Amino acid sequence: MLKDMTLDWTVGALADGLECYRRREFFEAHEHWESVWLRLDEPVKGFLQALIQTSAAFHHYRNGNLAGTVSLLTRALRRLERCDVAFGGIAVGPLREGIRGWLSGLEAGAVPEAAPEIHPLH
Repeated sequence: MLKDMTLDWTVGALADGLECYRRREFFEAHEHWESVWLRLDEPVKGFLQALIQTSAAFHHYRNGNLAGTVSLLTRALRRLERCDVAFGGIAVGPLREGIRGWLSGLEAGAVPEAAPEIHPLH
């Protein structure tokens, strides 16, 4: 498991992206986070990539691209499974569970209610 490396989710592009994600502005969240992702090193780069993939998956879902949604959520989950339950200043455990629920729901032909929440630790 990757050990915690905290990012600051209260200011700048990370905070802006989180606010967009909460407002279900998934493409915009992806854009904010990608601007930070480009400057990071592993392992936190891979972690943030998982959040970007998650946000992009829900953008695809909104546009009716179920294959893209499943592919991106699956890749994001693989990255998040390498992290501790808290990593990068985010509660990763609940996010992983939410993504698993979405994947199970989509596989069963059910439409899940809302995108999993991303909870900062502070």
